[in-house]
Amino acid sequence: MSQLDKVITEKEFSQQVRQLAILKGYKVYHTFLSIYSDVGFPDLVIAKEDKLIFAELKTERGKVSQAQKDWLEVLASTKKCECFIWRPSDWDEVVSILI
Repeated sequence: MSQLDKVITEKEFSQQVRQLAILKGYKVYHTFLSIYSDVGFPDLVIAKEDKLIFAELKTERGKVSQAQKDWLEVLASTKKCECFIWRPSDWDEVVSILI
């Protein structure tokens, strides 16, 4: 288990990303019960003005499923949004994109 996995869970990381996005004026959507959603749909949809972000959040060792990769690939192919897989170690990138 990575040191970062011990420090922050995916749920905690998600809360941090959501709080930062909201603080910076973004609207943020996160499905409450993913059992009713399409398999692999990204964890967060973050939007403000001309920026639309889809983010899959993982712990340092969390695995990205093929369904998650497929969703991010098709969304990115539209060239109308930004798609990311973020882990706690990507925090500096998260901040730079949301600020």
